[in-house]
Amino acid sequence: MQFKKYTKQRSGSIQGLRSFKDTLPKNIKKVIYKRGLIYSEIINNWKFIVGDNLFKICYPKSFKSSNKFGVSTLFIMVKRGHEVDIEYSKKKILDKINILFGEDVVEKLKFSSFNEEKKPIFKDERLSINVTNDKYKKKINNVKNVKIKKSLLELTKVFKEK
Repeated sequence: MQFKKYTKQRSGSIQGLRSFKDTLPKNIKKVIYKRGLIYSEIINNWKFIVGDNLFKICYPKSFKSSNKFGVSTLFIMVKRGHEVDIEYSKKKILDKINILFGEDVVEKLKFSSFNEEKKPIFKDERLSINVTNDKYKKKINNVKNVKIKKSLLELTKVFKEK
């Protein structure tokens, strides 16, 4: 029996665990690198891109990369009543995003309004939320061994930081 030499998947096998990146087909890798990387970098650097004032009133919703029919577009959710502020800083946001990547990644921004209830929790806001609720605090305080109690409290502090 002959083996195919020119397959789209990888040719050899590796014993043990493989990285997730190596198991994906080449076409899917291209999609992830194009869309996923750009959108995740925008989310991670959103506070730097828009500044403190605009960070409180808007967040990126999705990213659509360019194709034959359209340009690359970033969809931004804006708190109702602050659309004009974002519209005036549209050029500044585009410039900062493109400087961040070193090329023209985003060509167009689209805005849509939302009420305050729908805003997601970002990493900076998550730090202020207490990870251990009262139920677990009571259980930790009921532990008799002092060393174990201290280590559990240290563990909750690590979760607060992340």
